[in-house]
Amino acid sequence: MGEAVLKFEPIAKALHAAFCRDVGRTELLQLAATHIRSAGPPYTSVYMYMMNERADTLELAAFDGRETEHAKISLDKGLCGKAVTDKADLNVPDVSASPEYLACNLETRSELIVLIRRHQEILGQIDIDSDVPDGFDSAEEAAVRGVADALAALI
Repeated sequence: MGEAVLKFEPIAKALHAAFCRDVGRTELLQLAATHIRSAGPPYTSVYMYMMNERADTLELAAFDGRETEHAKISLDKGLCGKAVTDKADLNVPDVSASPEYLACNLETRSELIVLIRRHQEILGQIDIDSDVPDGFDSAEEAAVRGVADALAALI
């Protein structure tokens, strides 16, 4: 499981402080991505995908970590699309065992996808890659859920 447990409270405070300074959505998403990744392993790369206006594609809005060629993801593609289609967060302990996985790089071993929701509406998702197999335990998943909920209230 994860080597570090993400601390939700400092990230939420940073997001609220930035919101009070009237920063835009992109800045809030970038702040969240940077803070999550700064927790260290298992957080290798953090991607913030938001739904496009037609609600049929996820678009990369911010990230921290490795670059990805997946700037846009159709909802019928990959684990990110599956999470939105199924309306469920995904904690994938071994991406090599998942036929839906869209590989960004060869080092990724596990992935956590947490939806950003406002009530029943899916606004986007936090997609985290890890080089650690079975990288995310329930504590990390709950902390990322807290960040997603804070973002949903602010964006």
